[in-house]
Amino acid sequence: MTVPDYAPIGTVVRPVTQKAEEPPQVSISPSSPIEKVTGIRHLKAAFGYSLNAALRLLRETAFRHEILAGLAIFAVFAEVGASFSDYIMMAIVMLGLFATEALNTAIEEIIDRISPEWSKTGRHAKDLGSFAVFCLLIANGLTAAFVIIPKLISL
Repeated sequence: MTVPDYAPIGTVVRPVTQKAEEPPQVSISPSSPIEKVTGIRHLKAAFGYSLNAALRLLRETAFRHEILAGLAIFAVFAEVGASFSDYIMMAIVMLGLFATEALNTAIEEIIDRISPEWSKTGRHAKDLGSFAVFCLLIANGLTAAFVIIPKLISL
């Protein structure tokens, strides 16, 4: 069976049921295969990947603002005499914020790569990532207030 020749579509070269002689060669792997490492070399490689990600994240204005806000919070903690456990609690919440910011940036980069045009789905993905960061910003603010306000009241 052949497809009729329609002018807007073009001419039919071969019947639809005929298979192509050879499928096109599509490479989804890099030109040089990635060597799988184990043991201490794996830990070193993972550390390198994490360091590269941190350097990439430093290019984000929001992340730099979050770092500055964190430093300001720790300076206020020092001024009001926060306890060691207060510092640890704040550091944990801040690390959660940094991790969420990294995931949000990853989402944005993936969406920009696979769907550079505007799409409702892409917008939703970016908005959800932004909301996750917002939630952690609120958690950081509440944690800081939980430590700072009682210390200021008792002064």
